[in-house]
Amino acid sequence: MAKKEETVDMVDRFAEFKELKNIDKTTMISVLEESFRSVLAKMFGSDENFDVIMNPDKGDCEIYQNLEVVNDGEVVDPNKQISISDVHNDPENPDPDCEVGEDYVRTIDFAKFGRRAILNLRQTLASKILDLQKDAIYNKFKEMEGELVTGEVYQLWKKEILLLDEDKNELLLPRDQQIPTDIYHKGDTIRAVIQSVDNKNNNPKIIVSRTSENFLRRLFELEVPEIHDGLIIIKAVARIPGERAKIAVESYDDRIDPVGACVGVKGARIHGIVRELRNENIDVIPFTNNPELFIQRALSPARISTIRLSEEEKRAEVFLRPEEVSLAIGKGGLNIKLAKMLTGYTIDVYRDLEENEEDIYLDEFSDEIEPWIIESLKNMGCATAKSVLNTPRAELIENADLEEDTVDEVLRVLRAEFEE
Repeated sequence: MAKKEETVDMVDRFAEFKELKNIDKTTMISVLEESFRSVLAKMFGSDENFDVIMNPDKGDCEIYQNLEVVNDGEVVDPNKQISISDVHNDPENPDPDCEVGEDYVRTIDFAKFGRRAILNLRQTLASKILDLQKDAIYNKFKEMEGELVTGEVYQLWKKEILLLDEDKNELLLPRDQQIPTDIYHKGDTIRAVIQSVDNKNNNPKIIVSRTSENFLRRLFELEVPEIHDGLIIIKAVARIPGERAKIAVESYDDRIDPVGACVGVKGARIHGIVRELRNENIDVIPFTNNPELFIQRALSPARISTIRLSEEEKRAEVFLRPEEVSLAIGKGGLNIKLAKMLTGYTIDVYRDLEENEEDIYLDEFSDEIEPWIIESLKNMGCATAKSVLNTPRAELIENADLEEDTVDEVLRVLRAEFEE
């Protein structure tokens, strides 16, 4: 009797475990039945002539073995057959009316098979529940890709950080998904966005990110109710994590100023996002379907004189007054780089010439200056000889990422052209 109670208690404990792990009742019953059948198959060679009936309300199960009744001495497989005399003389359930050729149903008391069978059942059930739990975690977080999640720093490694969410699920924050200025200690709370989820070898791996564009989007949704409610739409995002970001927003309600709503009174809303991003500077601009105007806004604070677009090549030639060029490029070339990312256009910046002023495109010097050097200069907004000559030498070295000797040689070639 004690062994039977132990079996019932075991099922009860796993039922409680199931509630903690959020496995639904129907699935749990199926897993319990599979586990009993698995053990029965190992013990009897097959489970095909067994009926396993789970009683979730009672917290136990009933097991019946279906046996073919044969004449005495004709039993070939005792796991599937039973002699007529054994049926008539069964101490627990004798059936004197049973005849040869009929089926006899024997009640199986699983606890009578001993502690080894019970231990085997425990292990089988625990393994199946673990697999179910892993599947549940994978499915849960797969649906949450791109959403915000909060975790506590549990362990720090050289290449990644292990976080635990409120349900103790493990989240991994790789080094390349951390903002460069992020510094964490064990026990710190981190907000990030779920970047990817895979289930290789039935081992869920949840990668989170703080450098993703989606992280910035979700923070704005969190801080700006109008975005959360769908009154303001985030149309485009460009980020250089830890440095600077640009975000284009549009309102579907003419009464709402999308930029003002995102910034908040005295910058209250955006300041919270900036702090979360380790003082990453954020420019919020109004979106427009007019590509010329959108590019002008993306290059803010620079003021553009004229702009030429090539829709087919997704290229824009932007002309600015000399004093505006450096603003368009930005420190370290960040402003123009973000403008390109935000608009999807390749942007070439040109210095607006004064009246009667002569200038020459850098491409004309391809026989004296290597093409990759010309491209580096154009990427920082210097597309003509005069624009290079009017840019401080130190700025050329830093923003074009060129060696000092290379810059000096370029300047010599360009000066020689105008001296002639």
